[in-house]
Amino acid sequence: MRSEAYLNEIRKADGLKRAVLKKLTLEGNVVTFHLLTDLSYSERDVAYAGEVSEKYVPQGCKAAVDVKKSVPSAESVRAAILQILKAKFPASTAFLTEEDIEVTTGGQGGSFFVSLTKDELSRLPAEDVLNGLSAQLMRSFCGNWIGSFRTRTREETPLPERAPPPEEFIVPVRTFGISDYVALDGAAPQIAVYCADLSGEMQNVTVCGTIVQIEEKLSKNEKPYFRIFVSDGSGQAGGLYFPRKAFLEKVRSLKMGDAVCLTGSMERYRESLSFRVNRVDYGSPPKGFVPKERPSRAVPALYRTVFPQPAEDLAQGDVFGGKELPADVKEGRFVVFDLETTGLNNNPAGGTMDRIIEFGAVGIENGKITQKFSSFVACPVKLSKEITDITGIEDDMLLGAPEIGDVIADFYKFCDGAVLVGHNVQFDCRFVRYYGEKEGYYFRQRQLDTLSFAQELLSLKNYKLNTVADHFGFTFRHHRAFDDAFVTAKIFLELARMKGGLPKF
Repeated sequence: MRSEAYLNEIRKADGLKRAVLKKLTLEGNVVTFHLLTDLSYSERDVAYAGEVSEKYVPQGCKAAVDVKKSVPSAESVRAAILQILKAKFPASTAFLTEEDIEVTTGGQGGSFFVSLTKDELSRLPAEDVLNGLSAQLMRSFCGNWIGSFRTRTREETPLPERAPPPEEFIVPVRTFGISDYVALDGAAPQIAVYCADLSGEMQNVTVCGTIVQIEEKLSKNEKPYFRIFVSDGSGQAGGLYFPRKAFLEKVRSLKMGDAVCLTGSMERYRESLSFRVNRVDYGSPPKGFVPKERPSRAVPALYRTVFPQPAEDLAQGDVFGGKELPADVKEGRFVVFDLETTGLNNNPAGGTMDRIIEFGAVGIENGKITQKFSSFVACPVKLSKEITDITGIEDDMLLGAPEIGDVIADFYKFCDGAVLVGHNVQFDCRFVRYYGEKEGYYFRQRQLDTLSFAQELLSLKNYKLNTVADHFGFTFRHHRAFDDAFVTAKIFLELARMKGGLPKF
């Protein structure tokens, strides 16, 4: 493989003997090779890496290198091993915890030992698993990694109580009474459905609001028809309307801002649904109408598939010499989270929504990191090479992972009563809201963005997560959900110390 040939050349430099290629980025015609090394490196090593990289870029492109020193911690390697085994062999590792994994780091990589019962080991192709683990670790961490299994006896412990299979949830449809009705096409509706709730295969249903779009067109048969959309404050709805001749001139008199009712049905055409308007009349929502929020499903009583684990920052402390955490942090509960996804589209209006493939979150209570929530998510589509290069997540790591509906329900429970915190939090929140709403869970928690928080308090060349982490001296494995969430939580606590309180929401 070209990547192996590339690394073989790169590793001829003294400071890059155990370097790994973390990712490639392209800006304009410049391909940047992002290298991690656990050794001290010189400018000469960087220059050599640049010369080698030039040989591996397409014609017409230039090469650049970004070399960073990164010494893997036992904690991060242990977490990676647990995640890999849980994803690939869920049945054999159902009871495996980080306490069952021992990691020793050294000057040239490290070693690991995984303790399983005889029964658990009997279901694993041990040699293949160890070779696969070592290869995976060497793609993510510098140096060589050698491991073995140990047998142990495990006390019988009851499984966590799981939630029963969820009952089918039908999203309630919100309605309001129509005011100021005047017949135009004569449908005479009395009740309108919220524009935002128009979905499924609803038949003979009415939406009501002010016209936000109206356009007359001609069909192939030279018959006039209209594209007409209304808004009631909850959203927009509408579609195509073919008026009867007797009403054509009346419809042509309609204009933007008029209050009307559109009555019709949702119709399927080529696997997609659209609203076909059959009648148009005058009418409006009640005076002073304010859309009600759609009620969310109740917080699940039990977790289904992802059970939070105890967690703590072993280096918990502060950068600012004992400065106390502010009271509003100590008294609040926060969930700091990050996602890995198949792409950047978090808006269904922009095309097919990308999928969530990994959740990572930590819970903060009394000003301390106390809980961990981490899971892969099943993905029916093949991951792109770009996503695999960035995250290190491969298709086979998602085999056996729980479905998004189960994970989002557990995450909703984990977030109950908490402020949501993230770095550029709105980006991830849009994914969570979209997939939550599909299951009837509405994430309406307050949010705090550490990106804007850092911009308020720090003066840096940029405010990317790794740049802010470097400012505080935090090392982590970037572009994996839990690692990003964990370091974001540490950054959040330090920024709160600096400010002496939370920012205004």
